[in-house]
Amino acid sequence: MTKHMTMKTPPIVSRQEWDAAREKMLVKEKATLRAKDALAAERRRMPWMEVDKAYVFEGPNGKASLLDLFEGRRQLIVYRAFFEPGVYGWPDHACRGCSLGADQVGHLAHLNARNTTLAYASRAPQADIVRLKARMGWEMPWYTITDSFDKDFGVDEWHGHNVFIHDGDRVFRTYLINSRGDEQMGTVWSYLDATPLGRQEIWEDSPEGYPQTPLYSWWNWHDNYEAGADKKWAEVAAAGEAAFRDKGE
Repeated sequence: MTKHMTMKTPPIVSRQEWDAAREKMLVKEKATLRAKDALAAERRRMPWMEVDKAYVFEGPNGKASLLDLFEGRRQLIVYRAFFEPGVYGWPDHACRGCSLGADQVGHLAHLNARNTTLAYASRAPQADIVRLKARMGWEMPWYTITDSFDKDFGVDEWHGHNVFIHDGDRVFRTYLINSRGDEQMGTVWSYLDATPLGRQEIWEDSPEGYPQTPLYSWWNWHDNYEAGADKKWAEVAAAGEAAFRDKGE
């Protein structure tokens, strides 16, 4: 028979006591949530660093510049994944931690709808990257690093998400999330909160002139963004936003 460790569990209480305990915890959770919102607002005001080196990647269609990785969108997030000779799991798998992170990536259509592209980059050849993506069912664009990009952006010895924005042909680095922060990435919200433009919703504290739309109004089914505006959903979204405001969220 399997022996179970004795656990010192919390007290067993009534529904009323449980509700009171939850309300007490909710106060702290809301304070933490608002602190995260304030941190994201401060991140949107971080200075930008212009990228003045012409980096070259290999992609499924051949050579690509850093600007090419944007795929025509305004913002870019590049995750440095460890998949290359010398990494545990090679050649069948990428790093276990990077692979766990890749499994968390949500549907990219939602991120793309906010003018943002997510890309992965490794030193493995494209043939191996294509094979790995097919095996694991991953859909994100994934490029081969061919130069000092990883070293120059602090991800040559450890994983991390570098965030960029472009203005015409000029590309700027705006942020880096690595170490413990990386484990929280994967949702459209975690990615957008790391970007200089944020979620681009009107409730956010962003600098003047930043693009913003009403809360909920841009949310869509991932296969329906091309269909354009939906009048009925606009009404539902407006009602949802009103409720959001009434609750002081």
